[in-house]
Amino acid sequence: METLRITRNESGVVDVRMARPEVFNAFDERMIEELATVFAELGRDQTVRVIVLSGEGKAFSAGADLQWMQRASQASVEWNLEDARRFAAMLDAIASCPKPTIARVHGVALGGGVGLACACDMAVASGDARFAASEARFGILPAVISPYLVNAVGKRHAQRLALTASRIDAQAALQMGMVQQVVDIADLDAAVEAIVAELLANGPRALAEIKALFGQLEVGPVTPEVRELTARTISRVRGTDEAREGFAAFLAKRPAAWIR
Repeated sequence: METLRITRNESGVVDVRMARPEVFNAFDERMIEELATVFAELGRDQTVRVIVLSGEGKAFSAGADLQWMQRASQASVEWNLEDARRFAAMLDAIASCPKPTIARVHGVALGGGVGLACACDMAVASGDARFAASEARFGILPAVISPYLVNAVGKRHAQRLALTASRIDAQAALQMGMVQQVVDIADLDAAVEAIVAELLANGPRALAEIKALFGQLEVGPVTPEVRELTARTISRVRGTDEAREGFAAFLAKRPAAWIR
């Protein structure tokens, strides 16, 4: 990988670190391709338990590389459509990955960097982190990231952030649900590790099932179709080897097999 640093430990925790610190981890075509490839591969790897997305240097991600955006502004509509589709596919690879994903955010998350944080299952930020859906400042809009931003903070917050392009601090991001925890920068790694430990205590197949089920649910009425979906899901999962092991371990007062 040219733009990413990948490390993993013996527990199956993988750190995917964006490695373009000279441009605050802004992403271009190459990083988009590599992120999509890595998350797809890690999602299929049965030894992977948790994925942490982070950034080298002073920032999580400044969003789109401005040279990439300048090239896009001079290209054809057809080129831009294919390019935007690749960006959308990359965010989907993160959001639909069957492994739990955590965004470790420090410094800034701007534009597409906000999209990366929102595409992860959860985000932990340092107190100095700043966030902005800044695209309108360049005469464009946060189109591809918008579904993930809306899902994370709700339509009204998302629209205000997109319209104003204003930067918000970590506490504001916490209050609207963009991140789930804010800690001092010195405590950021420990906070991520605490969440990882909670995830590793749970059945890996159960976590994948949770992501698959919640990906089909919307805020709103609990329709007969939704009730049937949830009933079929739990009836199927109850009969798995993992479920049998989980109940057996609990009754025997011993760690489950997936706890290392």
